[in-house]
Amino acid sequence: MAIIFLKPKKDKMINKIWSRLKQTFKPKGIKSFKENQAKESAYDSRKLGLRKIPLNKIVGSVGRYHDFDSTFRLKEYLPHERLEGIKKVMREGRPIPPVQLYQIKNEYYVLDGNHRVSAAKEFGLSEIAADIVEFIPSQDTLENILYREKSEFIEKTGVADSIDLTEVGQYAHLLKQISRHLQWLEGKDEKPVPFKKASEDWYTTIYTPLVTIIKKARLIEAFPERTPADLYAYISSYQWERGGTRKYGSGIDQLISSDMEAFREKMVNKKEFEYPEMLRKTTSFVLMHVVAKKEEKVIERLSALKEVKEIHSVHGDVDILLKIVLTRDLVSSDAEIIGNFVHNRIRQIPGVTSTQTLIPGFSKIREEGVE
Repeated sequence: MAIIFLKPKKDKMINKIWSRLKQTFKPKGIKSFKENQAKESAYDSRKLGLRKIPLNKIVGSVGRYHDFDSTFRLKEYLPHERLEGIKKVMREGRPIPPVQLYQIKNEYYVLDGNHRVSAAKEFGLSEIAADIVEFIPSQDTLENILYREKSEFIEKTGVADSIDLTEVGQYAHLLKQISRHLQWLEGKDEKPVPFKKASEDWYTTIYTPLVTIIKKARLIEAFPERTPADLYAYISSYQWERGGTRKYGSGIDQLISSDMEAFREKMVNKKEFEYPEMLRKTTSFVLMHVVAKKEEKVIERLSALKEVKEIHSVHGDVDILLKIVLTRDLVSSDAEIIGNFVHNRIRQIPGVTSTQTLIPGFSKIREEGVE
């Protein structure tokens, strides 16, 4: 009796465990367009036409999302004849027609051509020709507003989608900048210039050089939640539109012309390796007081700092005189960079009791051999 009573409970437990294991290891499928469309309230659409689309951005299907696994492989229990036929055509190098995709933000869903996408992914291709219809998210979240602004910017300009801004209204600011550039081109060439052609010239000769300078200067490290495009918008606005004065970072004026077209003329024939560095060296002198009989040990520690260029043990009100040379970016202040170095590197040396920093306002250095 005991065995008969326990057996159903044991079978029930085993079935429950097996069911959980099947759910755990069940292969995930591709995304459903309709589910994401409802989630994003993306019902307004527009045709974008034929484009090359990265295959890794095709994440789902409109009607056949149950038929493919997460890597877009057709599931084993389904007929493979059509897929094998498409793979044969591709192996022979014959062209295949563009697929039809629906787009929501940066994701694409297959309306027609699921097998072509599956074959292309299996062959390791990076992109595929596609006819695109974009569905626009209507909810007014920050992400969606920025996406709509970016989409409008790309549609009007035709430039690459690598310009990522994090503040609402900045894409409109760039469009105004391009409009001014268009007027300059028309005045220079004395003939009408299409907006997309002016946009391409702006992107190549103005936007890209300045963004490259910003990246080389590693300014983005000081603004971890911003993008290079954000810094471009900020710097170009100050330099070319607001004409505002800065308490710090005036060295930018020597590097980046105060006129946008003057900057273009300066950069248009330069190669990337010729772009100027957005870095400057700043020199200062530090007067130090140290504990009696600690001078030699302090000087030894100072000698290990590459920023310290000269060390002088002096007699009088101070014990040691230093000359330090620091490198800073153009949006930082001398006072901030020097203050941080003196506090964090010099004043932490055991035996240093106090320091006084002198920042030259003007320097003239006599060259060797010149009397």
